[in-house]
Amino acid sequence: MLEPVLTEKSLDQAKKGNYTFWVDRNLTKTQIKKLISDVFSVTVKRVRTIKVAGRIKRAFSGRKRTIQPRKKAIVILANKDKIDLFESKK
Repeated sequence: MLEPVLTEKSLDQAKKGNYTFWVDRNLTKTQIKKLISDVFSVTVKRVRTIKVAGRIKRAFSGRKRTIQPRKKAIVILANKDKIDLFESKK
């Protein structure tokens, strides 16, 4: 699983070369580095990971919804590489 995080903050960080992805919880940093470099054919300089805990969220109607725990990876690229997925139109 490799899903880009397209929020205002992550798009702002992408301009600086820090790209954010939701990844599988069981992947290690080296596996994430290899996955990103294979999929986007870029050179990965550094990978930082954050574990996001799951929680129970209550809707307005009173229903409970479970948010599954996930893992976020922030990837820093080398040599001014870019990922076109995060480019914003002017």
